Amino acid sequence: MMFSKASGKYISVEGVIGVGKTTLVKLLSQKYTMPVVLEVVEENPFLAHFYEDIERWAFQTQLFFLISRFDQQSNVKKAASQGQGVISDYAFMKDHLFASLTLKGEQLKLYEKIFSVLKDQVLYPDLIIYLYADIDTLMKRIALRDRPFERRMDRTYIAMLSDTYEKYMAAFSESRVLRIDTSSIDFVRNVDDLNMVFSRIEANL
Repeated sequence: MMFSKASGKYISVEGVIGVGKTTLVKLLSQKYTMPVVLEVVEENPFLAHFYEDIERWAFQTQLFFLISRFDQQSNVKKAASQGQGVISDYAFMKDHLFASLTLKGEQLKLYEKIFSVLKDQVLYPDLIIYLYADIDTLMKRIALRDRPFERRMDRTYIAMLSDTYEKYMAAFSESRVLRIDTSSIDFVRNVDDLNMVFSRIEANL
């Protein structure tokens, strides 16, 4: 059955690595019959190097993500122009959030110039579902999914990323933001938790 409140809407699910963004996007797509846009992650050839040496590989990693995310926005615009709803496991602004953490000096200045040109060409989500969790929970979930390039994931980096997300989302005003604490819920295995998430999303649309 189509989700009438989401008809024609652009919805993004955001949050720190391992919080459950893509999983929730797929569940929402199945329930409400909406197309999805999933960010390119494992295809990034610099990502494994990045987690081993952030300072050395940050610019290459970020530039790949920026270009791939911008390319995907054409799918979002196309669906929106046809009056379709779209669910994505990221919002384009996320790219700037990560860049602000990892880039410095001339590299950051160059990135800012590129980003400023691209950001005006993308759509802002009608709703951002911001998932968050405590650091222990995030580290456990990252370990459970066991992606090769995440096996050396640094707890300090995740904590810094989580703090940055909190500040960024608190100040973000271009889209409505729905905060959902996933530390003590399991919307994959617990249908009551999943229905609670669905209900909160509907209420915010």
